[in-house]
Amino acid sequence: MTFFSKIIGTGSYLPPKKVSNQELTDQLAANGIETSDEWIFSRSGISSRHYAEVDVTSSDLAVEASKRAIDAAQLQPNDIDLIVLATSTPDFLGGFPSTACVLQNKLGITNGAAAMDVQAVCSGFMYALSIADSMIKAGTHKNVLVVGAEVFSRILNFEDRTTCVLFGDGAGAVVMSRSTEPGVLATKLHADGSYADILCVPGNVQAGVVAGSAFLYMDGQAVFKLAVSLLDKVANEALELAGLDSSQIDWLIPHQANIRIMQSTAKKMRLPMDKMVVTVDQHGNTSAASIPLALDQAVRDGRVRPGHTVLLEGVGGGFTWGAAIIKM
Repeated sequence: MTFFSKIIGTGSYLPPKKVSNQELTDQLAANGIETSDEWIFSRSGISSRHYAEVDVTSSDLAVEASKRAIDAAQLQPNDIDLIVLATSTPDFLGGFPSTACVLQNKLGITNGAAAMDVQAVCSGFMYALSIADSMIKAGTHKNVLVVGAEVFSRILNFEDRTTCVLFGDGAGAVVMSRSTEPGVLATKLHADGSYADILCVPGNVQAGVVAGSAFLYMDGQAVFKLAVSLLDKVANEALELAGLDSSQIDWLIPHQANIRIMQSTAKKMRLPMDKMVVTVDQHGNTSAASIPLALDQAVRDGRVRPGHTVLLEGVGGGFTWGAAIIKM
């Protein structure tokens, strides 16, 4: 028997605290760091982002997004038989135990559903979606909860204006289920560890204390150049696997990192800008959460509808990148 996987529900959640560029500028100025709304927006397209409160974890954000996705799928939590959660900011040090296991408990899933974390930074959701698709097509799982959840504000150095202005917190989720018709048409994933040092948190724990830095580091120019060169290539690889061309894509939903990277990709794909879903202006870069956040927003406002063909793509530290073609 041939199995297919299909997204049947989406959900997202942003912490209530919204921080505008001007508010962040004022905060940084108090620490002697100069920036401005214009400087941030002109370089990234970001106007605001959301920050979680100090006692809120990635799993807390994931719970809310997951509940909304499960409700949209018209399922109950115990219908879920696998959780794949992408995050770079796990609840516990070293991701031990996994945030996916913590999420399982908070959702009240008591059926023994498997649960695991995936670490591919901003490409994490692409990796998680591909894993879920493979598990469903293999016939081992029926309803898979795929989540991207981040509290990146915890690893930002607010004395480095080149990085701290770019990132925010949030979570997005989808429920993928066994289907009689194709939903995920193709996925393609890549990684190149030789670029590990251009986007990383270059610290580790030794004898219970942090050795090195616990803050995010990014070589912005190197990341920008690499992302621009890779995204259209992996998108075209996924299109070829799906037997489609870019003219058949209804919506492009890229990782929401930088509007200039996103616009460059759309241009190379010969897709009009009005076919690209943009949330980076209001959310900032939410890493593994950005693609499912944008997808859920577009589903709920009526842009992405059943039958639409959507191209998802992302890049992240590692260096990792990937794309998927899905039919809603």
